[in-house]
Amino acid sequence: MSEDDFLLGIGLVVALAVGSQILASRLRVPALIVLLPVGFAAGALTEVVRLDKLVPAHFSAVVSLAVAVILYDAGLGLDLRHLKGGTRSVVARLIVLGVLITWGACVALVPALFGVPLVVAVMVGVILVVSGPTVVGPLLDYVRPADRVRRILIWEGSLIDPVGGILGALVFHAILVGGVGNGYGYRFGGFFTSMAIGLVGGAVGAALLWFTLRTLRLGETLGTLAQLAVVIAVSAGCDMVRDDTGLIAAIVAGLTVANLPGFDMTARRSFFETLVQLIIGLLFISISATVTPASVAPVLLPSLGLVAALVLVVRPLVAYVSTGRTGLTSGERAFIGWMAPRGIVAASTAAAFSATLVDQGLDGADKILPITFLVIVGTVVVYALTAAPVAARLGAVSPTRTRPLLVGGDSWVVDLGRSLRSAGLDVLMWAGLAQQRERIGQAGLELAPGELLATATAPRAQLEGVTAVFLLTDDDDFNALVSVMVQDSIEGPVYRIGPPQDSHGVVAPYTGGDILFGRSLLRHSLAARHAQGARFLVQPASEALPAEHDMLFVVRADGRLEPVTERQNVTPREGDTVVLLGPAPAADQVLT
Repeated sequence: MSEDDFLLGIGLVVALAVGSQILASRLRVPALIVLLPVGFAAGALTEVVRLDKLVPAHFSAVVSLAVAVILYDAGLGLDLRHLKGGTRSVVARLIVLGVLITWGACVALVPALFGVPLVVAVMVGVILVVSGPTVVGPLLDYVRPADRVRRILIWEGSLIDPVGGILGALVFHAILVGGVGNGYGYRFGGFFTSMAIGLVGGAVGAALLWFTLRTLRLGETLGTLAQLAVVIAVSAGCDMVRDDTGLIAAIVAGLTVANLPGFDMTARRSFFETLVQLIIGLLFISISATVTPASVAPVLLPSLGLVAALVLVVRPLVAYVSTGRTGLTSGERAFIGWMAPRGIVAASTAAAFSATLVDQGLDGADKILPITFLVIVGTVVVYALTAAPVAARLGAVSPTRTRPLLVGGDSWVVDLGRSLRSAGLDVLMWAGLAQQRERIGQAGLELAPGELLATATAPRAQLEGVTAVFLLTDDDDFNALVSVMVQDSIEGPVYRIGPPQDSHGVVAPYTGGDILFGRSLLRHSLAARHAQGARFLVQPASEALPAEHDMLFVVRADGRLEPVTERQNVTPREGDTVVLLGPAPAADQVLT
């Protein structure tokens, strides 16, 4: 292949990877729905996007390192300290029983459907036990199921990625050390050697990350580069000692730093997540391009049968057994049984493991990647097309009623929170100062735990149940910065109170975004009016609006909260409720 073809191929892969993810975000669908067919079509049309042809001698090694970075990131999302209450027991059962039942079903079905040896069925089964939050999350954002259902499914997807990755690596090494020509029985010495190398590599990686992130206290940019360098270096080093032990090392390193006290990984992951998304895009365009129509055709119909079994029998059985006596409604239990798309880790591990097994001469190993590819496409398409109507039919959809998060603890903000609660909304509040948090508690309002920015910027963790954020602190720059940072962490809009016209803030005067209540009710003027006696009034929209009252919010009859903003005037209708700001007493005029 010529140098021009090589450059063209690299350019096309990058363009298709980024373009597919942009298109997926605009369509509000999981990126895999676009990445896999685009890569498959590109590979069928031209060989210049076939990285296995561009770098044939090292393609498997490149895929292995890319998978190591993805699995390290999956491990970072596994902070077990955040898994609490009844969710923990349900998720634990879904993972343990889900792995056993799904794996067992695949071991039983795959040899009969595809005519492959049992050892290949074992490998396919362990690959297909995973799901993944990068697929589940976008589907749930569209469906908007009940909060507890969402928590369970997001946690299951986050946990099953590293669990499945570890199991896949262990089974893969069990097959390799058994000797392909020796009845596939594995020699325990070699098997445990692979495990030991991976564990030692993970410990070394965690120690290096402690040094770079804690001792050197690198910032976000250098910290991200340090994480990438450590993961790749440790994974490559382990692979040099023993093939594909780097995957185990990457997962162990991610799990360790996520759960070791002293690391603040949630605040460091936004930039690293961007890097991982690029790697995912490049990897999946490359992987799907290697799946040729000729390799898919022989396994197409059996794969449809496997998808049908996984969707209609296996997953409902796992959910039924795992969610019994949990307090979930029958509809919620049924919806959990209708949400198990396969995703990134399944395709990554299939690509990483199958190439080596094919090179080792394992009969039927060439079918692992096409089977996985078709199961991913089939499950994602089925769930993407049916999740919303199924959730509505089962009554598992969260109500349209807005759940606002009010950020700020000044007296007027707490008073506004009480008014919105009296209008029928489930109000959540957050404040940074102890005095303000105490004021919120004394008002009987629910206080959000934890540190706001660390929670809101965690790439895969959303502010659960929150459908609108209102930034109302007395720090205009804080409001402006957070309004940008939390956009991807909630399901609905983010608003901020406007800074004074003559603000000397560094960011606030220059940051976009819709301003609450318009320019006539900026932060300082609203706070001053409230301090001088102005109060909030909640009344039905059918009643005449009192004189000299400013309309702030309209609570629709179905519970949706619509604020008046600089760009939008809201018109109340019959059945709505309005939240107004009344004038201060005549003797206490607001100073301007």
